[in-house]
Amino acid sequence: MRKLFGTDGIRAVAGEAPLDSPTIFAIGLALASSLKHLSPTPHVLLGADTRESSPWISAVIAAGLRNGGAEVLNAGVITTPGVAYLTRKHGFAAGVVISASHNPWQDNGIKVFGADGYKLPDATEMSIEAEIFHHLKAAPAPDSNQLSAPPVDNAFRQEYEAFLHGVVPGLSLAGKRIVVDCANGAAAVIASELFASLGGEITLTHVSPNGRNINEDCGALHPEVVARETKSLGADLGITFDGDADRALFADANGRVVNGDGVLLIAARDMQARAELAGNVVVATTMSNMGLEAALRASGISMLRAPVGDKYVLEMMQKHHASLGGEQSGHILFPRRSTTGDGLLTALVLLDTLARSGKPLHVLLNDLRVFPQVIVNVPVREKRPLDQIPAVVESIQQAETDLHGNGRVVVRYSGTEALARVMIEAESEQQMREHAERIAQAIRVEIGV
Repeated sequence: MRKLFGTDGIRAVAGEAPLDSPTIFAIGLALASSLKHLSPTPHVLLGADTRESSPWISAVIAAGLRNGGAEVLNAGVITTPGVAYLTRKHGFAAGVVISASHNPWQDNGIKVFGADGYKLPDATEMSIEAEIFHHLKAAPAPDSNQLSAPPVDNAFRQEYEAFLHGVVPGLSLAGKRIVVDCANGAAAVIASELFASLGGEITLTHVSPNGRNINEDCGALHPEVVARETKSLGADLGITFDGDADRALFADANGRVVNGDGVLLIAARDMQARAELAGNVVVATTMSNMGLEAALRASGISMLRAPVGDKYVLEMMQKHHASLGGEQSGHILFPRRSTTGDGLLTALVLLDTLARSGKPLHVLLNDLRVFPQVIVNVPVREKRPLDQIPAVVESIQQAETDLHGNGRVVVRYSGTEALARVMIEAESEQQMREHAERIAQAIRVEIGV
């Protein structure tokens, strides 16, 4: 069982284990060691989001990598998918991103991409974990105050921007009004140049990161913010990213939030019409709404469900040779274009689809019937297997019996936070909320904070 890596790298409160200096240094050493089979001096690309802790974490992990025999180059503040793209393009042995994605500013994390631009397989992470603990026993990290990250090379960011421009050649937003919420995160340093070059009237919001305002009442964690702004300005579309911009959510002209399910439906139908949807298959997750499955089925498209986590979506896509997949949270995977979820790329693809269709967002989704869904997050002190807690098992079984197949119950732990997530879909909203709260209360009593 993995102790450090979650579904999206290592994540914790910055300065506290496993994001304290000794552990970060050991992570750098272990990663460098794991890359020695590729080169005697493996080259590693480093990038980060806008958190207050990102610079010192970057410096410590760079020191660990160098002490382990690696050479480190620094792309500075850049999106997570930007590092994935550049790692693959330049043949780096690995790419490392310092980011905690949608988490609050106090948290941070370490994400690692292999030379192919994909997130590391679970088995590789397990092997690196073992070496991290070995290094922790052997020697402490140097004083972080004496460390510095390599100088930033802005050419990396410019190269990534050029790639994004090439994704949808000829796209023009002339005559359109778009609101873009950058979450005071990594997208803030890219979005202004990227969208300005497309024409139209672009309103950028939350583009002034100060180290502590990333994701704060903005971004993909709070899509209702861009939805209100879109409606109040009479804009055609709203776009909102998370802190490291690997996912995107949207708002239509009526101020309605459109999540990843809506994007998957639009993209699937467009790709199907252009004979680009391999096998007429889309891979979603256990959290995607039953309404998406029904709408896809009406278009002759089958939907497979993977465990939550874009790396698991990708694994199932590769297994079934699918060309489209994603999560309700806004991670959308276009494997022919990118190795990982990319919010900026997703936004460009959706804008291009809308432009070619000549229809507004809400019209393309007018047949998507969304089943009532509730998600209750329960803070937990430990992640004991849920199927070994009798009270929780009983409450889940009762909900499934009462729903009679006309709904879904998904109870799981977050892979990035100390939370248990209870999700229920049902035709009856009252029934849904009652069962969700009953399951959540059973968890609170047994392992809640």
